[in-house]
Amino acid sequence: MIQFQKIAQQKKRYLSLLLLADEQESMIDRYLEQGTMYVMQQEETVIGVCVVLPISETKLEVKNLAIAEEQQGNGYGRRFLEWIAKQYQGTAEWLILGTGDSPKTIPFYEKCGFVQYQRIPHFFSQNYDHPIWEDGVLLDDMVYLRKPL
Repeated sequence: MIQFQKIAQQKKRYLSLLLLADEQESMIDRYLEQGTMYVMQQEETVIGVCVVLPISETKLEVKNLAIAEEQQGNGYGRRFLEWIAKQYQGTAEWLILGTGDSPKTIPFYEKCGFVQYQRIPHFFSQNYDHPIWEDGVLLDDMVYLRKPL
């Protein structure tokens, strides 16, 4: 049975998973302690992590959503996002997230009900200390998507 658990202390023990979604530790450090972290697990096996950060009275941001590589493609990411949306329903107007302009992640989030609404040009090249590649694509712009809560 899948369970979700809020993690309040020692969040860095999940760093290997967090780095799957945001591959620079210094960037993770910018939001990890201010965000609320959740773990998805089945018995003792950790399937994924998610960090949610309040941005304003109307917006909550998924700062990191990572599913263990061996568990990817099994619907866990979608299930985690649905659970997050249900937990925060009524607390804000929008659930937002930012990701690279990738042919892998953008369609996934759109299938989960998110729509693109903002783009920050050159975010990755200006904020990361190394090039970020995903599925053969060099990520440069940050694409923000949102879903009503």
